[in-house]
Amino acid sequence: MSSDQDHLKQTDTEERFSFKKEERSAVKSGKGLTEEVVRLISEDKDEPEWMLQRRLRALEHYQNMPMPTDWPGQPDLTQLDVEEIVPYIRPDVDKREGADSWDDLPEEIQDTFEKLGIPEAERKALSGVGAQYESEVVYQNMQEQWEEKGVVFMNMDEAVQEHPELVKEHFMTSCVPPSDNKFAALHGAVWSGGSFVYVPEDVTVEMPVQAYFRMNSEGMGQFEHTLIIAEPGSEVHYIEGCSAPKYGTHNLHSGGVEVFVKEDAHVQYSTVQNWSKNTFNLNTKRALVDSGGRMEWVSGSMGSKATMLYPCSILKGRGASANHISIAFAGEGQDIDTGAKVYHNAPRTNSTIESKSISKDGGRTNYRGLVHIAEGAEHSSTSVECDALMFDNESTSDTMPYMEIDESRVDVAHEATVGKIGDEDVFYLQSRGLDDDDAKQMIVSGFIEPITEELPIEYAVELNRLIELEMEGSLG
Repeated sequence: MSSDQDHLKQTDTEERFSFKKEERSAVKSGKGLTEEVVRLISEDKDEPEWMLQRRLRALEHYQNMPMPTDWPGQPDLTQLDVEEIVPYIRPDVDKREGADSWDDLPEEIQDTFEKLGIPEAERKALSGVGAQYESEVVYQNMQEQWEEKGVVFMNMDEAVQEHPELVKEHFMTSCVPPSDNKFAALHGAVWSGGSFVYVPEDVTVEMPVQAYFRMNSEGMGQFEHTLIIAEPGSEVHYIEGCSAPKYGTHNLHSGGVEVFVKEDAHVQYSTVQNWSKNTFNLNTKRALVDSGGRMEWVSGSMGSKATMLYPCSILKGRGASANHISIAFAGEGQDIDTGAKVYHNAPRTNSTIESKSISKDGGRTNYRGLVHIAEGAEHSSTSVECDALMFDNESTSDTMPYMEIDESRVDVAHEATVGKIGDEDVFYLQSRGLDDDDAKQMIVSGFIEPITEELPIEYAVELNRLIELEMEGSLG
């Protein structure tokens, strides 16, 4: 490791995430979303005809849907011009399906992920790692012990070629069809890269697998697709991280995540999002959960100019459950609109939603959630808790929970609190020897503890570091 890399990893400065590399691409599409661009992407990946046809159908949905502009209190999308976004940049690497050694990557890409600490995390705490740079996965590796048990962890482009039947059955069919919303349709037309995870029946992957997504180029869009299939009785924890340098023009991230939790399986999906403040982050994430299955969403949204993200769990089998835990942080110029959706479509299904947000320097956070309990989903229960913490009078935080209850024999609970950091709390900690900065930091650390305790220690530390970085200025 060079002294420069060591410096960046040991000093928690914005420099660690905002450094830029010269763009070096093998293939680059034109701007905007056209049939020509869609065909170029499919041809460059040498895709089968059925995938090209799915892309073209998604393009039709995109062209026929209006831009969502009528949601109450939604982030302002008027500055997002998709026709100015470059949707596809294939980096210039030797191995298309992803190198299995960091040393096989071009120096500038290897250096990027070294600065972000990904190879070090792989050695310490992960079963496997995928790293995406621009539009394609450039590194992919899985520990041999899991491959011997039949676990598959590969990039999504490779899965289309090697596991076509599984992909045909699950890719944007029953979970997130392109007709779901305009940005799901956009994603379906130009998706590239991402992860495919398959866990056989009764196999527990004891350490997490991780994917890291890096956008380096100005004005590009990243549209990775993640497909996780957990067979009955299996268990896996998937972690994703992301970052990008800040430019004067806008970038767009519109990922798609589909999770299939089969009978009595358990999937945890954790996200630490740190996009630059010029990025629009508009994702669709959804899980279908069978009988006795359990889905956990853990997410920290620190970056982006505007985020609209509402992970969804559809509890379709008796006794299925979902747990949604999220934290959003919004500083100056940021509008972080996050939440959760849970559909109880079977008896004795359970869900909990715990949402926390912090806003400062005029930033805005919003919880937007939906819980639907269908008729016949008797003896189901749900609990929704939203807490917001504001640092000043210029910042705002809203809560928009929706409950649709069509069954009488259920338990439903909702609680929401909004408050500023209290002078008396800071004074109390100062009386115990802490200065003003450390007192506020301790209050925030305690506030987000329910999130960090769900993450492996390396990622909990990372999340705390990101929040400390975002709070610079408030603590001074």
